[in-house]
Amino acid sequence: MPTRYLACDLGAESGRLMLGTLDAQRLILEEVHRFANTPVKVNGSLHWDIARLFQELKAGLRQAAARRLPIASISTDSWGVDYLLLDARAAILPPTYHYRDPRCQQGVQRATAKVDRETIFAETGIQFMPLNTIFQLAAESPERLRKAKTILGIGDGFNFLLSGVAWAEQSLASTFQLYNPRTRTWSPRLLHALGLPANLFPAVVPAGTRLGRLLPDLARETGLSELEVVASCSHDTGAAVAAVPADGLAAAPGAPGTAPDWAYLSSGTWSLMGVELPAPVITDRCRELNFTNEIGYGGSIRLLKNISGLWIVQECRREWAATGRAYDYAALTRLAAEAPPFRSLVNPTDPRFLSPDQMPAKIAAFCRDTGQPVPATPGAMIRCALESLALLYRHTLAQIEQLIGQKMRRLHLVGGGSQNELLNQFAANALQIPVQVGPVEATATGNVLVQAIALGHLPSLAAARSVVRASIPIRTVSPADGPAWADAGRRFQRLLAANPKESP
Repeated sequence: MPTRYLACDLGAESGRLMLGTLDAQRLILEEVHRFANTPVKVNGSLHWDIARLFQELKAGLRQAAARRLPIASISTDSWGVDYLLLDARAAILPPTYHYRDPRCQQGVQRATAKVDRETIFAETGIQFMPLNTIFQLAAESPERLRKAKTILGIGDGFNFLLSGVAWAEQSLASTFQLYNPRTRTWSPRLLHALGLPANLFPAVVPAGTRLGRLLPDLARETGLSELEVVASCSHDTGAAVAAVPADGLAAAPGAPGTAPDWAYLSSGTWSLMGVELPAPVITDRCRELNFTNEIGYGGSIRLLKNISGLWIVQECRREWAATGRAYDYAALTRLAAEAPPFRSLVNPTDPRFLSPDQMPAKIAAFCRDTGQPVPATPGAMIRCALESLALLYRHTLAQIEQLIGQKMRRLHLVGGGSQNELLNQFAANALQIPVQVGPVEATATGNVLVQAIALGHLPSLAAARSVVRASIPIRTVSPADGPAWADAGRRFQRLLAANPKESP
């Protein structure tokens, strides 16, 4: 008998409700409802429209109910670091700030005046990014924090709106830079240093925790009933990594095991490149290289780096559309493929590329500043961005190999960005190892499969990854053009050396 699950996947550009059907050890995913996630600008501040997003989710739930199919459970995943504040009545305190809000820089200054970076990393193992929750909370007004009784990451907040249970799931909590991956608790040392009340932070539960039934009022409003709410991996990257179709697993935390010979890349607005380990790597070298130790399914560690992904391409496309030059992604990729190779390169970690707006002008300015030709066409500009991103993958993978003392033999590339075949080939060329592509819907796939494990429909993560391999064709992209990419890699290293300051 098939079993069905709903996955609400909230991304920085869009959200969607997906229906997953598990039948005879194969998974079929179907999109039920998709909706835009557009930030709101108010007096120079950037917010998320949480009320509208939840209304969109309810619209999707009504569509799912109209199918009159038995559905076992639902879970929400989201991007990390952003959060909801709930008051004493469990109502959301507006606004819900966006991680690109300008207040983050002020939060960095306030937080690091109270506790040094070495202590923060020693407590959390999380890479430094101005958008991290620790810095966002440092930027909060005392009045808002006095009113707040509970903080929840976005995915956990939506699970609360569905179930009424306000718990923090481990994978999402670990992105806050306030969670200790060794003690598996919120860090008392950091909370005290920053003056944050410990009772603001809810109980932390492992991925795959059953929260309870869908709230009765919501069941009546949407037409769904007998639906269980599960905290799968509430962090979208945690869910995506759970769906990586690898045949090797990290050893259990604390157990002996060898380092993996495969890495993963979750490709989308962000690129998240890393490896799955049994224990965190909290060393001075890891801090210097700005890697992060986030929690994955089963308590595994996702040693990874958050780096700028297709954000630069997305912003170029948005800017051109605003001036009347509308291109879809397929057209931009085709134009990039036709442009001459390696004319200009940028450093995607340069802080100028972190903020939205005027991205083509920022690329042009970087090229002028570094004595390179300014890309003259949209195709040339997108090729510059994609080649630079692939070379950043090369640089990051070399750092991973240095940290764990193991060469990588293959890369698993998952997520929406894996649909960009040109970038996939560039990644293989830059890394000079095979790149195994898929699943595209890695986050929703992982969300659903962790629900299936939680409900006892699958026995383990290994079994879930076997389902992925049986359900989804995995394409292998072989490397090519090694000498040309090696030359470009040396040029790229010189750019990095000339501009050592980085942003995600």
